[in-house]
Amino acid sequence: MMLALRYAALLALVVWVGGLLALGAIAAPAIFDVTAWRHTADGRVLAGAIFGETLRRFHLVSYAAGSLLLLTVLARGILGPRPRRFAWRAALATLMLAASLVSGVVVAERIAAVQAQIGGSPSALPADDARRTDFGRLHAFATGLEMIPLVGGLVLMYWELKG
Repeated sequence: MMLALRYAALLALVVWVGGLLALGAIAAPAIFDVTAWRHTADGRVLAGAIFGETLRRFHLVSYAAGSLLLLTVLARGILGPRPRRFAWRAALATLMLAASLVSGVVVAERIAAVQAQIGGSPSALPADDARRTDFGRLHAFATGLEMIPLVGGLVLMYWELKG
């Protein structure tokens, strides 16, 4: 039973962390490079729409992976023997899931509201425009939030492999 729970936890981490790496290092740059190849405002809007929808769908995957991870950690703690650093693992898994939820629900909603106000590409606005500043701040905050499950997932993978 413990092996199955460890396997499920590791699988959830691989999907979650791997997805974050693939989105940030491969998908986003590729989408923006291809759709905005002429560096036009319309191309950037299209790239943002494609990546935004991709990210929205991935958030659903991350909620499932985070929930599975947290359940497996808690089940191992209840069924025993507790894994080393049990409290740290449970707290980290909770923090990772919370960060994804805030990014995918709260921040994504605020980004969509700012984009609706802009009605086009934020990069087409003057640098001192408040809407462009808000968009940049929210984008940076969402990126920072997604670093929590990325780094936390790597730590949990290490602990899981270490034993």
